[in-house]
Amino acid sequence: MIQETLLFLFLAATAVQLIYWLFVFSRLAFYRQPDPPSGPPEPVSIIICARNEEDNLRRNLPYFLAQDYPEYEVIVVNDNSSDKTFDVLLDFQKKSNILRLIDVQVNTPRGKKAALSKGIKAAKFEILLLSDADCRPASPQWLVFMQAFIRDRAQIGLGYSPYFRGEGILNAFIRFETTYSAIQYLSFALMGLPYMGVGRNLCYRKSLFRGSGGFDSHAHIASGDDDLFINQVATRANTRVILSPQAFVFSEPKSSWRGYYRQKSRHLTTGTSYRLAHQLALGLLSASHFGHYACGIALILFHSSESTVFFNYLARIVVVSAMYILILRKLHDSSLIRWIPFLDVLYACSYLVFAPALLKTKEKWK
Repeated sequence: MIQETLLFLFLAATAVQLIYWLFVFSRLAFYRQPDPPSGPPEPVSIIICARNEEDNLRRNLPYFLAQDYPEYEVIVVNDNSSDKTFDVLLDFQKKSNILRLIDVQVNTPRGKKAALSKGIKAAKFEILLLSDADCRPASPQWLVFMQAFIRDRAQIGLGYSPYFRGEGILNAFIRFETTYSAIQYLSFALMGLPYMGVGRNLCYRKSLFRGSGGFDSHAHIASGDDDLFINQVATRANTRVILSPQAFVFSEPKSSWRGYYRQKSRHLTTGTSYRLAHQLALGLLSASHFGHYACGIALILFHSSESTVFFNYLARIVVVSAMYILILRKLHDSSLIRWIPFLDVLYACSYLVFAPALLKTKEKWK
């Protein structure tokens, strides 16, 4: 009886995985970025929140200030920093007339939503383009490509934000995890079911923010200034995926497993506030991924079902690898291709590591 139950769960998990990869994630694998709608470029407000980011601002702010675009502003909200962030911003402001500084010297509510709301309120232009102080646009045309699709009914642009390539398994795993997250939210958006965006590279209209009440419905949650807001307002009609390589925004990954664990844990706790349909879809995806390996290993160890497990594993990993190869090439990170089978197993194991994080809440964004 136990063997039959394990076999059923293993086959069911494998089937669910194949359905996701063949019918959902293949949309991203075969996606081709269409030409943007015609029309003159609109002015844009770039908004960055910074708390104790003096070094990152020195490195990265010049890339935001050097965009090849006719009319835009860069708003940096200095959120109660205790280092030299304010002084660094003043130095930049003397050299650039498009940089605007909002200095917050009081304790704001937990998370960066209060600081971001101040930046949005101060923005002069209708199109808002969000990023972070530890990020760097891939090209001077970043702004051109991100705003180009916000036309007609489109009010939200979902960009991609990869991490810089480095040495070691942690760097490879973070880049793999970032790719897998992008596969999920971009593929669902291409299906007409957008559920999140990434605040390192996210575009939306100020009128949408104001008309929906901004962050009011989830102001009590420290994180989620990007994904919970998009989960609340995104629809098939108003959301566009923007995957031009010139529109990527790169970021420095965490350099320690502890730092990565804290970052990932914060994101996972936010996911528990998604709409129920999105939670169920993502929960089924995670459960089937973990169940495929867990039940397969149990069948091999205790019931000598090596051949059944092997052929089902082979069927799934061939499909998964094929989709990953197409997507990684599209996202310009082919260096991960040879590690797909290993990182796929490692990611399945990570569900056990991060499960306790779902029971915790995070109080700070920095």
